[in-house]
Amino acid sequence: MKQTKLNIVTKTEKYPIIIGSNLTSSVSKIFKLNSINFEKCLIVVDKNVPKKFVSNIKRSLKNKKIQVLFFNANEKNKNINSVNKILEILLNKNFSRNDILISLGGGITGDVSGFAASLFKRGLKFINIPTTLLAQVDSSIGGKTGVNSKYGKNLIGSFYQPTLVISDIQFLKSLSKRNIICGYGEILKHSLIDNKKIFNFLNKNQKKILNLSSPFIEKAIYESCKIKKKVVEKDEKETALRKVLNFGHTFAHAYEASLGYSHKLNHGEAVILGMKTATSFSLKENILSQSEYNSIIKHIDNSSLPSSIKKYFSIKDLNKILSFMIKDKKNKSEKINLVILKKIGKPIFNKEYSKQKISLFLKNFLTN
Repeated sequence: MKQTKLNIVTKTEKYPIIIGSNLTSSVSKIFKLNSINFEKCLIVVDKNVPKKFVSNIKRSLKNKKIQVLFFNANEKNKNINSVNKILEILLNKNFSRNDILISLGGGITGDVSGFAASLFKRGLKFINIPTTLLAQVDSSIGGKTGVNSKYGKNLIGSFYQPTLVISDIQFLKSLSKRNIICGYGEILKHSLIDNKKIFNFLNKNQKKILNLSSPFIEKAIYESCKIKKKVVEKDEKETALRKVLNFGHTFAHAYEASLGYSHKLNHGEAVILGMKTATSFSLKENILSQSEYNSIIKHIDNSSLPSSIKKYFSIKDLNKILSFMIKDKKNKSEKINLVILKKIGKPIFNKEYSKQKISLFLKNFLTN
């Protein structure tokens, strides 16, 4: 595949996203072309990443001083202790702000590594090499970093833009079908909040994309990145428009937290269920039309995407779900802040609803 490049330009940083195949063998060349100079680097590697990719990068950077930290990437390890382990290595090995930290893994690895980079000497150069579809189309773009706590997901963190993002399609071939579906959820989300043409493309080519067929998977990644680029460039710190990227996430984060971030439900699956919930709520509030609702639900239900919330929760879980929704970082009052849909490509953000209204809706949603 021919390499493609997207340039992200925010108020704090300008950086490229390189999308292509077999890029790990030429990271040194990519660094040079993008004027990234350093002596030392720490590579934080998700343990699930095939070792051949780690070897490719080390071989390409053979003239540099390299430290490698293998990280057991899961939501329970997405915590401040993991950040401290990274900082300890950087301090012990006397890294300077001219050196770099490389994240080689999915969104959890990128979030933890990026947060550590933002803290070390108030800012270390950060290279994100996302290895999952979810990270390539979403978390690697836009500079959100952070960790979880017992109070909820991503409540401790910072906005810290990477210096470079390298998305190598080859990583995707090592992923499980479930992991691919996880990333597809964010691709679907981007189409729903911004572009009906892309939604129609997904509708027509969903199976080919999920099977990683070329050129459909490349187009899906590129178009998804373009949508997030447009939003992030307009609103880097999520003061307004960027909130649309949270479509389905208020429900999704509460679902994940209610299950203790277990393997029963991964982030992408939670987002798909969250989008289905938010779409149903949009219909119930007479904001989304029945025909648009039917198109979205049909896309989710007539596929291998997770579609039944009742598989994971029952009415007895209602109060736990609500408690996490109330703690969501987007809330500014006792009410719950949601992103809802007016139609495909037209989201509405900063809509606030009472706990009682959401409770009644979820009660019906979980029982009907």
